[in-house]
Formats: sequence, structure tokens, C-alpha cells
Amino acid sequence: MENQLIKPGLTSLIFDFRGYKVMVDSDLASLYEVSTKAFKQQVRRNIGRFPIDFMFELSNDEKEQLVTFCDRFTNLKHSSVNPMVFTEQGVAMLSSVLRSEKAIRINIEIMRAFASYRALIRENDELRTEIRILDQKLHAAFHFLMERLDQLHQKKAELKPVGYKYSIKKENQ
Repeated sequence: MENQLIKPGLTSLIFDFRGYKVMVDSDLASLYEVSTKAFKQQVRRNIGRFPIDFMFELSNDEKEQLVTFCDRFTNLKHSSVNPMVFTEQGVAMLSSVLRSEKAIRINIEIMRAFASYRALIRENDELRTEIRILDQKLHAAFHFLMERLDQLHQKKAELKPVGYKYSIKKENQ
């Protein structure tokens, strides 16, 4: 039952930075029920386990962007420390650094959240493809109808009027 309550909330904690899907250190620390400071200390003690594609620190501009777009990060606005973010592989590596039972359960749920996030993105790509195909079909149908209307308009212009013609002659000729 607990799994189903955690999963939907976790996908909303995933952000896109530098082409990676990542989670912010303060969110992870909260999930693991440790302070962000203790969390970062543990990561720094094991920094060799976290290459740049597993974990990186946000630049000042990226931190500003995060604060601007997410109200829950307003406390970072005046912080002198930039947040660390962890990719899916980085989160998996956290399980070797944080060894509590809670950390193991949370890691499993986070891995599931990343998987459902990927599935959601795949669904959106499929939907975009279907919309493009539908748009092409509508465009072709619209183009066909416009051609038919143009043809009908040209035929109408080519038709000779039906009926009698009469002309008025001048009487003083």
C-alpha cells in the first residue's frame, strides 16, 4: 500500500537539467529522512562513486532557474551553496552510500519513479507522432477540398449564360 502512495509524488520530483533527468539533493535527503547537510557530507565522503553523469552541482544560473520555476525551492534563493542533483544512476549509487533499510526501500521506489517517468515520456512521443500523422492527413484532405473548390469555381466561370440576349437599339439611327 505504501508503494502506491509514494510513487506518484516521486515523479514530480524529477527535473531536466543539462539533458539529464535528475533529482535535487534536498528532495532526496527529505525522502531518506536525513538533513541535506548530512546527506551532502555522506556523498562528499564517497565522491569517487559519483562521476559527472551520476551527480553534478548546479551552476548559479541553473539554481536561479530552479528557484524561479519551483516555489518549494525559494529557500535556496539566498543560499551560498548550490544544490547537487543526481541522475538515475546517481540515485542507484546512493544505495551503496546510504545503507539503512529506509534508504533501500526509498531507492527502490525512486528507481520505479524514474521508470514510470521514462514510460510517460515515451507515451508523449508516441502521442506526438500520432498527432503529426493526423495533421498530415488533415492537411492533405484540406488541400484536396481546396483544389476541388477551385475546379468548381473555374467550371462556373467557363459556363455560358443561358437565356435570351437582347440589345436596345437607338431610335434615331
